[in-house]
Amino acid sequence: MTCKQAKALVKSRLGEKRYRHTINVKKMAVALAERWGADPEKAELAALLHDSAKELPRDELLQIFADNAIIADNAARRPAPIWHGIAAAILCQTQWGVTDPEILSAIRCHTTGKPGMSKLDKILYLADMTSVERDYPGVEPLRKLEFEDLDKAICAALEQSIQFVKDSGKPVDPESQAALDDARRQLAQRGRQTANPNLCENHQEEPVE
Repeated sequence: MTCKQAKALVKSRLGEKRYRHTINVKKMAVALAERWGADPEKAELAALLHDSAKELPRDELLQIFADNAIIADNAARRPAPIWHGIAAAILCQTQWGVTDPEILSAIRCHTTGKPGMSKLDKILYLADMTSVERDYPGVEPLRKLEFEDLDKAICAALEQSIQFVKDSGKPVDPESQAALDDARRQLAQRGRQTANPNLCENHQEEPVE
């Protein structure tokens, strides 16, 4: 699927407000990809498709999971607000010809994160949280941080997202907490490597300037 095809697809599936959000996420994802040396075309396609299942009814999401049980991996047992990312990735893989595992992963985990997030995973997660129309408390510092330090930004974004869910009285998806724990470990490891350049195990690549 090309970006042009993806744009037409989501325009037909989403309301005007959600479609505008999608375009804003695309712009932010491309800017972040260019900043951190990721593939801008992959970032654009993942961003365009990330909310493609957002407006599907609950029954249809559950049917997608039932029809693709192996890929869905018990998605129906996870909190409902994160279902659309998993469903979108399934539709991309099974119906829309998206085969790139990096793009599918970014779409699937764009609301939760996951341990071992790739650069594209982080970029889409952050772009979704910091697209231009977002105006929640703390978004401006996050927008600044994501262009300065991608790893610190993903930690901050996961912390904010988890706290928001907790404050709303809703269950936190275990994958989100696992993602935050892993991101904190990676940051700590990076700090140790900076302090001791001879430490090389579990090395994490520094962001590209």
